[in-house]
Amino acid sequence: MKLSITTALIFIITLFSCRQSGNNLALQQKVDSLQHQLAATYKPGFGEFMSGIQVHHAKLWFAGKNQNWKLADFEIKEIEEALAGIQQYCTDRPESKSIGMLDGAIDSLNRAIEQKNMAQFKSGYLLLTATCNNCHRSTAHEFNVITIPVNPPFTNQDFKAP
Repeated sequence: MKLSITTALIFIITLFSCRQSGNNLALQQKVDSLQHQLAATYKPGFGEFMSGIQVHHAKLWFAGKNQNWKLADFEIKEIEEALAGIQQYCTDRPESKSIGMLDGAIDSLNRAIEQKNMAQFKSGYLLLTATCNNCHRSTAHEFNVITIPVNPPFTNQDFKAP
């Protein structure tokens, strides 16, 4: 009797182990499939983020110049969002470590926009532009020089405050 109970227990344990092993294999296959799908998912590159920042940098200038503070606030937030995207998606790029250089200039512009202070806005914008160029120099991208825009990047947008 003891032998048959022991044999039955061994059989049940073996059956359970085989079943568990099959479940583990199925789960591992699902994990592998999801990892493959995730690896193939589009992630914006450093250049896409920088191009977006350049557009928002230009639009920010024309919004501030026209004292369209709501638009200026929107544009500075877009720049901040792109910088956060760089830190999230471009961790493999050494340049990502330098993004913090812009914090002071961004803070200065946020205060100027909040206070609707044109002199402070211009000063903050010059600081942002100079800091962008300093960052480019420190990351061996000195050939990429940012300037205060002369013409709006888009002709189909009115930068005057409504």
